[in-house]
Amino acid sequence: MFLINKLLGLFLKSSEDLAIFKRMAGENFSLYKRDYAIAIVCLLITAGITAYSAWLMGPIVKDVFYGNNFSQALNLSLTVVVIFLVKGYVTYKQTTILQRIGNNIVARYQRRLFDHMLKLDVGFFTSTHSVTLISRLNQNIGGVRNLLNTVILGYVRDMVTLIGLIAVMIFRDPLMSAVIFIVGPIALIIVAGYARRVRKIARQEIQISAQVATSMQEAAHGITVVKAFTLEDQLNSKLGGLTEEAERRANKIARITARTSPLMETLAGFAIAAVIAYGGWRVIHHGYEPSDLTSFMTALLLAYEPAKKLARMRVALERSLVNARMIYELVDAPISHGVDNAGAKFVPAGGEIVFDDVTFSYSTQSLPDVEGNDVPIATSPPVIHNMSFTAKRGQTTALVGPSGGGKSTIVSLIQRFYTADSGTVKIDGQDIAELNVRSLRDHIGYVSQSPILFQGTIRENLRYARPDATDEEIIEAARNAQAHDFIMELPHGYESHLGENATNLSGGQRQRISIARAILRNAPILLLDEATSALDNKSEASVQKALDTLMVNRTTIVIAHRLSTISNANKIIVVDNGRVVDQGSHKQLMKRSKSVYADLQKLTEN
Repeated sequence: MFLINKLLGLFLKSSEDLAIFKRMAGENFSLYKRDYAIAIVCLLITAGITAYSAWLMGPIVKDVFYGNNFSQALNLSLTVVVIFLVKGYVTYKQTTILQRIGNNIVARYQRRLFDHMLKLDVGFFTSTHSVTLISRLNQNIGGVRNLLNTVILGYVRDMVTLIGLIAVMIFRDPLMSAVIFIVGPIALIIVAGYARRVRKIARQEIQISAQVATSMQEAAHGITVVKAFTLEDQLNSKLGGLTEEAERRANKIARITARTSPLMETLAGFAIAAVIAYGGWRVIHHGYEPSDLTSFMTALLLAYEPAKKLARMRVALERSLVNARMIYELVDAPISHGVDNAGAKFVPAGGEIVFDDVTFSYSTQSLPDVEGNDVPIATSPPVIHNMSFTAKRGQTTALVGPSGGGKSTIVSLIQRFYTADSGTVKIDGQDIAELNVRSLRDHIGYVSQSPILFQGTIRENLRYARPDATDEEIIEAARNAQAHDFIMELPHGYESHLGENATNLSGGQRQRISIARAILRNAPILLLDEATSALDNKSEASVQKALDTLMVNRTTIVIAHRLSTISNANKIIVVDNGRVVDQGSHKQLMKRSKSVYADLQKLTEN
């Protein structure tokens, strides 16, 4: 490792680049010591055989072609067969070992990133597109694999091979070997300039490729809107521009990378031509041994390929390092407080919820642009202002008010998706900011306006609520949610697989499965965020019946636009512009002729 770090210093001029590589090497090399040791031995054998092949050209020319020694010809032929059989085997061995290590590295980093991603704050996901995350789980991790393989192959195989061949050339003719020390530095200086340009363009290419994937995903998910608003031409134009830009940058990287070939070809051509001319002159006029010249020329020609790979290595390293940087940007993103089991365990005692002078604003969000710089995408003034209210245990509290008033934010604060800027949110007298997040959320059931169902069967989706639930408990929860009958009408019942976003089910069916999931969780606190607003009257009636079952003996907070669904709530809190402007029962609020609630009721009736 020490030697590799020193050699890397010749290629990685930036201390940041070297630090990234050291970090990655520290996380991986120690896990594969034995496999890397075997692979390196194989690579060293390969390099040694390549150098020895050049060395053999001397005795072949001297003893066979000039000496007419047939016995030596047989011995050398047998030697060549043996060394190439060995070379074939060790090449196969090192290739399979490095591929196996690379595959394991990809799998480990995918698991690590996904595990870390699930611990990040909700705010991270509001500022980072899902396709960007998918790109990091796939493309960027592939770059990490390429980085480690490039270093191993470059430094162990190509560098050692080149050193061995240079040693053969120096032994055969020290004077002509000086050409290596003239051509080499020239090539390295020029390639270093190419590498600096690749670094900037590579990140831009990755970002634009993610934007292309984002546009495709959004079009697929929103295809009904695309068709309804005849957006095909507009989206085609947008995607066309992005793909052209991605193609342009990819071509630019290809051109820069390919420039190493004419550079090396030109320098190699001059070097070989000089050796032929000078060597030939020495053989003809000064009695220079032709076998030494042949061996020298063979070593020089064989040295061309590893030299060319090493010249390209700097460019390849820069591109891989861009991927590595982006991986560690995600790995180093701060996780949610409490997800790592910090904080006191939540002890439920009925589920009373108290907001005490709470103020909250969404922090400024940002995304990296194609240059890698953070660009703000949204700012928000306070959406909750000095809010105080109490949702009593075992009762239903409804939140109503104009859109954008802060109702959904209240639900998010209760689940600690965000933390209040000031004031406290307490459940059963416990400040949730001091509680372990997982412990808190284990005691909360949540039904959103747009239910999220995951890939897999209906049974698997229900069991996410409580992994240890029995099949009987799952069926009972589905019955209570008015979902069992339609589930059994599906071809495979509870084993029916859901399509993407569960589009093979109706909105009401998806919502009832979501409610069944909440019932199965059997939590003392229930949060319903407009759970029936997107349903037709028939579906709403079925869902509302399921909700009535679910809400019994639970502390329930309901967000509703249809005021008819919350008229029986124990308390109704009217929220407007982030403030509690009124509260009371339906009858109490209706008696106040100039209340916001009364105005909302009139709008609903009209």
